[in-house]
Amino acid sequence: MADSSFDVVSKVDKQEVDNALNQAAKEIAQRYDFKGVGASIAWSGESIVLVANSPERVLAVLDVFETKLVKRGVSLKSIDFGEDKEPKQSGKEYRLAGSLKEGLSQENAKKVTKLIRDEAPKAVKTQITGDEVRVSSKSRDDLQTVIALLKASDIDAALQFVNYR
Repeated sequence: MADSSFDVVSKVDKQEVDNALNQAAKEIAQRYDFKGVGASIAWSGESIVLVANSPERVLAVLDVFETKLVKRGVSLKSIDFGEDKEPKQSGKEYRLAGSLKEGLSQENAKKVTKLIRDEAPKAVKTQITGDEVRVSSKSRDDLQTVIALLKASDIDAALQFVNYR
């Protein structure tokens, strides 16, 4: 019997992120507590920029945006606003820029393979190819165990499991 396998990837649905951003922008434009504070959220090239006249308002805009992302099924791990999420002052306004994290970094791919090697059934094999990890085994039950293990793990990336066969 041939090996069964699947790929562990980290992809972001840009259309869903764009929809969440547009919904957040509409809500910010309509909400009373954002009137007169210059609050906005928009794309700036490949990054997302949040702007307001105080750091607290920027974090409130971020909260609205994160709520919209969760409602649309986008993992918050797939967007990086820096370690401390601290708005930077730029003239009279405060800004916070974030970027989308696409693909597994080499470091996260190594964490995934190490976790599988240490805790998964011994018959499971892993292989890093570019920005994804191929997991294979003769037993589909072992692969299901690996998926459950990875879902429960604390890896700093939004993991998806594709090409399951």
